Amino acid sequence: MSCIVYVIFRVLILPLLYFTPLSLSTTSVNFGFEKSIGLIEVKGMLTDEVRKEAVKNLSKFRESKNIKAIVLRIDSPGGGVAVSQEIYSEIQRVKKTGKPIFASMGSIAASGGYYIAVPCDRIFANPGTITGSIGVIMEMPNFEELLRKIGVYFMVIKSEEHKDIGSPFRKMSDVEKQLLKNVIDDVYNQFVEAIVLERGMKKEDILKIADGRIITGKQAMELGLIDELGDFQDVIYAVAKKVGIKGKPKIIKPKKKRPTLLEAIGIRTMLEEYMTTVRLQYR
Repeated sequence: MSCIVYVIFRVLILPLLYFTPLSLSTTSVNFGFEKSIGLIEVKGMLTDEVRKEAVKNLSKFRESKNIKAIVLRIDSPGGGVAVSQEIYSEIQRVKKTGKPIFASMGSIAASGGYYIAVPCDRIFANPGTITGSIGVIMEMPNFEELLRKIGVYFMVIKSEEHKDIGSPFRKMSDVEKQLLKNVIDDVYNQFVEAIVLERGMKKEDILKIADGRIITGKQAMELGLIDELGDFQDVIYAVAKKVGIKGKPKIIKPKKKRPTLLEAIGIRTMLEEYMTTVRLQYR
């Protein structure tokens, strides 16, 4: 019975909560305020939708004369490699303008979540924030045995040997595994080099802990992966002090994008996640 109630809530009630006009009135942009701090929240898996919103909002705040600094609030376990890198690049564009951008880590800012914090001017985390997880993962389902049992076979015509590498309909050869491992190693090195560049750390020191392990904010502070321990309010006051805002700063948040029905019930993200055969992720 409880399962039926949950399904009804998830499919019928929750979408209505998302679409009510009241849910949109809590976060709106008003660029008329002078000496304001822009707040951009990055939550959940780093999908293409998250990238679009983050890059758009970073660009708007970068160009606004009234936004004197930006706080990037991260609550994410990571996600797509290219998604993380595009957000990273937009943060670098913000920095080139001289506008400070501070990262505030919430409950989790791991892998890609840490990657997008790396280029920020200063990184704050709670002592118990889950971060680290520096590494790359690639996951591919394999349905060969299942399909064989039900008598389904796929005929594949390809131009070259590795055109269907990662196909879920057959096992992967050792040669193919090595080819994909080479790809993962290259993307992994890009992650490590980004930390070397932005954090000023020695590569050998990063490699000692860049084995996928998760660490706390306190441990990250001791290792040099973040700058300070502090909560969200600590970050706000630190960045306000940086740009000379006295008293309680005005916080400006972007207007929330209206979710589609599929996004509201979580189906779109799930479909996007599993429709792609080969997925490189900082997760």
